[in-house]
Amino acid sequence: MDHQKRNNLENGARRRAMQLGWFSVALGVTELLFARRLARWMGMRGQAGLLRFYGVREIATGIGIFATQDNPSAFMWGRVGGDMIDIATLAANVSGNPRKAAIALALANVGGVTAMDVMTARQLSLVKELAAPPVRDYSDRVGLGGTPDSMRGAARSDFQQPRDMQTPPGMRPTMH
Repeated sequence: MDHQKRNNLENGARRRAMQLGWFSVALGVTELLFARRLARWMGMRGQAGLLRFYGVREIATGIGIFATQDNPSAFMWGRVGGDMIDIATLAANVSGNPRKAAIALALANVGGVTAMDVMTARQLSLVKELAAPPVRDYSDRVGLGGTPDSMRGAARSDFQQPRDMQTPPGMRPTMH
């Protein structure tokens, strides 16, 4: 991928991540302030506390995205994980629920946002991979010019340090 395409991909993904961060904060505040009304509207009576907890999660994820503007991919994947939890919670509340249409609408909305979250997280992860230095493979290196077996025992007890590598006379410890 050429430099210009990578920059366009990165700028678009970061801009979308910031927008989704604001969406997270707004949704989280809504879930905190209107948890009872939302639970009642979706036929999830008695689950307002759970919706408030999800609101806190949304706010924290949005703040995480803002705090890591240089590379918010981890928090975007956190949004994807949160979306999966939301989908599971909504799906678990379909059976026997008189407000099935409201749950279906909520599932459709979460599904749409999940698609945006996945796309953005994947693009940010790709940009991160493309920017990372290549992994070097040194497994074929042998070190000192020979195979490990040929180098074993190369430094023997009768080894004499070359004169030009010895401590200069003025710096040697003196014996008194």
